[in-house]
Amino acid sequence: MYKYGVRLLKNRLYPVSIPEDTEVEHGQLILVTTEKGQEVAKLQRMPSCVTQKWGKLLPDPLPFIRIITEVDKTKVEEIGRKENVAFHKCEDLVKKHELPMRLVDSRYTFDEKKLTFYYTAPHRIDFRELLKDLTQTFRRVRIDLRHIGVRDETSILEGIGMCGRQFCCSSFLTNFTSINIKLVKDQGMPVNPGKISGTCGRLLCCLNYEYQNYIDAAAGMPPVGSAVMTSEGLGRVAALHFLHATVVVKLEDGRVKEFGKKEIEMIEEDVTNIELDYSMSYHEEEEGIDLSSMEDDDQSFTSNV
Repeated sequence: MYKYGVRLLKNRLYPVSIPEDTEVEHGQLILVTTEKGQEVAKLQRMPSCVTQKWGKLLPDPLPFIRIITEVDKTKVEEIGRKENVAFHKCEDLVKKHELPMRLVDSRYTFDEKKLTFYYTAPHRIDFRELLKDLTQTFRRVRIDLRHIGVRDETSILEGIGMCGRQFCCSSFLTNFTSINIKLVKDQGMPVNPGKISGTCGRLLCCLNYEYQNYIDAAAGMPPVGSAVMTSEGLGRVAALHFLHATVVVKLEDGRVKEFGKKEIEMIEEDVTNIELDYSMSYHEEEEGIDLSSMEDDDQSFTSNV
């Protein structure tokens, strides 16, 4: 069982294979070997309950190289300044070649043998000329241009969500799950971009978390617009409150009343002429909203980070 781990890009947790004769402490900066090369990361103690719960979800352990020295810390600060300069130089070259791409981040490995630029773009880009300029600008360094999705961009940049907590994608999510507008409608949420989409512009990751609870709660609920019999006469379903197990019904006399789902009876034939004000129902879409732009597509996230 691994006792320590580190968080790298997108804040993903990786176990670290530390030799038994090496003494380390929580919070120390260490040097590890990754697929990109040598990287500096902060060591974190991993409670046994975490490793047991995550089990196979944890990636393969990273090889431990050594603990960072004071001299190394000075180098890390210098590398940070070089990354900032490299970012702006690459940004200028992107503008020069008029490429439809958005630069997200630039990262050097600790040994400065590799420089990775992360970018988003609506489609595949021919960046051969850009790569030529980059190799001439940054000599004796291997240049890597990585196309990532908009969800990956948000997870790299990090931030605080509308819930007041750190973004799920940059804290604990290890993989993205595809999300579509059906999750919104099935949960009776208003189709309002400000309430159902994240900083990335895509539907909120957390729409998945309680979805099954809503599906279970919706069992036996009549669809919006259907005719029902209540203790106060015929009516038509205007809205559903899944978690409260209640149904909002517009009655024949124009009154709108809320009933428990066990207090009404669905009618197979539509025998009412009641017209609904669909603004009462969250299922109606607001005009002018392009729902497809909020759903996942092949540019939402990648495995190329």
